[in-house]
Amino acid sequence: MTPKIGFIGIGMMGHGMAKNLLAKGFALTFKVNRNRDNLADLIAAGAQEATTNAACAQASDIVFICVTGSPQVEQIVYGEQGLLDCGRAGLIVVDTSTAEPASSAKIRSDLAAKGIKLIDAPLARTPKEAEEGRLNIMVGAESEDFKTLEPVLRAFCENIFHVGPPGHGHVLKLVNNMMAMSFAASIAEAFAVAAKSGLDLNRLYDVVSVGGVNCGIFQMMATNTLKAGDLTGFKFGIANAQKDLRYYTHLAEMLPVSSFMGEAAHQSLVQAVNAGYGDKLIASLFEAQEKL
Repeated sequence: MTPKIGFIGIGMMGHGMAKNLLAKGFALTFKVNRNRDNLADLIAAGAQEATTNAACAQASDIVFICVTGSPQVEQIVYGEQGLLDCGRAGLIVVDTSTAEPASSAKIRSDLAAKGIKLIDAPLARTPKEAEEGRLNIMVGAESEDFKTLEPVLRAFCENIFHVGPPGHGHVLKLVNNMMAMSFAASIAEAFAVAAKSGLDLNRLYDVVSVGGVNCGIFQMMATNTLKAGDLTGFKFGIANAQKDLRYYTHLAEMLPVSSFMGEAAHQSLVQAVNAGYGDKLIASLFEAQEKL
């Protein structure tokens, strides 16, 4: 039978995911976490709104959580009318946020005691691909649980990776984001040095674009910025990136593994937030460097 889907968090990513689940024929009940600006088309397509997290869970076989990070997930699980107290045995909870592995491990254990499974399945790509049903997803789950979820994930994903047992999805996402943000911070710093020296930044762009240093991160950071003064090419927020790198450096410390590069990237993001750019997108690291 087609599972009934619950969805908590209809933000920039969640809206597209929910829209595609509905389009593929899944019955969907959603609970707004913060944003109420983009609900009309979901309701018109047949989605039902729940007023509490508990009501969303009780109407569903599988509940997706799509929020910022671990504090928000913990509130959904442990808070008033939360999933821990109100979810029923047999429920599957899929956490698509970029979360702290230690927090997820505790939540997984606490939910398991109530007969509820937690699957970590963080996302890659942007809200554009979410709307198009073309996200990438990294699933940490036992094989049988992955088989159950895979047909549902195909509603909004182009590439689905079963990356290992529970917990490995969140670890892989943090490692991925550490590399991405290290590239971004390095690019912003390099452009600042080049600009300060008087070098033509368009010539820097031309040389890098045809060499081994070129990559998707470089193009998202630099192309629109140089050609049109558009700082929205890399659709990921600086404050969110700071949070992800904090989770990464905490993970490395707990293993324990030294993290010189990760911590340097983290502090670049901390500096940008402290300079007032936390609500901007990643290419605004250029602005932060310029201001400094």
